[in-house]
Amino acid sequence: MSDSQSGNGDVMDTNQFVFAMGEFSAVFPRDRMYVSNHMWALRTDQTCSDDSSFWRFGLTAYAVRLLQDVYFLDWTVTVGERLKHRQAIGSIESKKAESDLFSPIGGTLTAINDEALADPSVINADAYSAGWLIEIVATNEAAENLLSPQGYAEHLIKAWDVAQRTIKGQANE
Repeated sequence: MSDSQSGNGDVMDTNQFVFAMGEFSAVFPRDRMYVSNHMWALRTDQTCSDDSSFWRFGLTAYAVRLLQDVYFLDWTVTVGERLKHRQAIGSIESKKAESDLFSPIGGTLTAINDEALADPSVINADAYSAGWLIEIVATNEAAENLLSPQGYAEHLIKAWDVAQRTIKGQANE
């Protein structure tokens, strides 16, 4: 796979890559890392006194596109709580599904986006900025499990194959 194309053949520029989802496309910034559960991760400029970093997380365009019209968000964790990787942390409801949310990384929850909690539609409108979900301070070792944009693009190819089979299976029921 070349640097100028994603795995499904869509052109990427230096700032983003595009993934075709049938007749729709999802755009992904290249300035952040990703998680296999379809969250993005952006290291913030907040500093830590040890080998830790602050990370902001939100849903990727892929997740938002599959969910369609997010309208409810609920957290079962509180700021200051220590989270384990893949720990259940809340739920999200949309036009298409109700899904549990899981911690994308182990660390300490340092912030919840109150704007997104009060009006989850901000996730639909601005997933990569105002629609962020949570912030976690994590060790640099824990952050090594995050995917590069290239790694996430490769993961999307596999995930899209599974999603299409699931959608087709549901349509045939």
